Amino acid sequence: MSKHNEIGIKGEETAATFLLNKGYIIIERNWRAGKKEIDIIAFKDNVLAIIEIKTRSRDDLLFPEEAVNKKKKENLKAAAAVFVSDKPQYINIRYDIISVLMDRETVKEVVHFEEAFY
Repeated sequence: MSKHNEIGIKGEETAATFLLNKGYIIIERNWRAGKKEIDIIAFKDNVLAIIEIKTRSRDDLLFPEEAVNKKKKENLKAAAAVFVSDKPQYINIRYDIISVLMDRETVKEVVHFEEAFY
């Protein structure tokens, strides 16, 4: 497995643990609607959170959250629409980003951006 994939997997595991520790219920991980993917779908306080996880190493030029571009946001919204289409219980939906910053194998920082975009 490539180093890039290993970092991404470590970031997603870190984010899932982070969310569980904050009291979220994780409904789905790596949920797909065709070619569109949602990293984590979680629920807390009557809000369905559609969460994109971005993990970067210290030597990258961008902060992880800066890598969520317009196209990615559109894909997340489209996938979320498919997910909730037959689930009327989810009225309140929010789009979040979790940024995981690593230094080699060590997680240095986890930041949860709630309502990161609309």
